[in-house]
Amino acid sequence: MKKLISTTYSAGAFNLAMLLLRVGFGILLIPHGYDKLVHFATMKSHSQNFLGIGQGPSLALNIFAEFFCSMLLILGLFTRLAVIPLIINMCVVVALAHNYDFFGDAEHGAMYLIGFFVILLVGPGKISVDGLINK
Repeated sequence: MKKLISTTYSAGAFNLAMLLLRVGFGILLIPHGYDKLVHFATMKSHSQNFLGIGQGPSLALNIFAEFFCSMLLILGLFTRLAVIPLIINMCVVVALAHNYDFFGDAEHGAMYLIGFFVILLVGPGKISVDGLINK
């Protein structure tokens, strides 16, 4: 009981929490990117035109973030660099796709955004490829 109300934490618990955050968010986001990758031709006409670069390039950037950067996030490889496109992608989702409706349609995007900011600030933890490289 005393441990449940304690405000201290161990390095092992911290690293395990970062692993769960990285892997959980990465696994949950990969299906979105995979579906867009497989159905690129049909989804191109329905995608947002981010920064006026066109729907095809915008969808390609979206797929890069949601699929490939999520894979890097799961592995913990180049983690801080990998979450930057994910943060930009979630900002576009919240702002352009769901019109800042934080308590409605943009709720999931906002939760991803907060989680990705945490990973950017804290790093991947020691249970990652980055952690093994820095040993």
